[in-house]
Amino acid sequence: MKKIVLAFMLLVGAVQAGNYTKEDRIKDMKAMAKAMDTIQNGFFYNNYDTVAEGVMKLSDHVENVKPPIEETEEKNPMARYMDGKIKMTNKIVKKIDQKALTILQRFKAGDSAQAVQAYTKIVGQCMKCHREIRHW
Repeated sequence: MKKIVLAFMLLVGAVQAGNYTKEDRIKDMKAMAKAMDTIQNGFFYNNYDTVAEGVMKLSDHVENVKPPIEETEEKNPMARYMDGKIKMTNKIVKKIDQKALTILQRFKAGDSAQAVQAYTKIVGQCMKCHREIRHW
């Protein structure tokens, strides 16, 4: 009996671990905002290690971002298709990850102007998501 209960609890835990909720997204957004602050501080203090730390944190957390389970399990396939949130989120994540790498490369090469420009493009992608997906 104990084995059955334990197996059931493990199964429920495994199923719930795969769900990405709105709370998870909020945690990732806060971590990404903190990473962007770290990158900006690295720019202000001309410190490559600080910029690299921020870029790594940003890349780690942006990979986690996806629409929450409520949006991915929308029952109406037409509504899911028309919203396009999953496709748009994936594009934004890819662009942010690419620009983060550009920041690292440009700043290391001493081209801080181009690094800041890539940072600005990341902020643009963040605002695009907030404007179009989250309706801010």
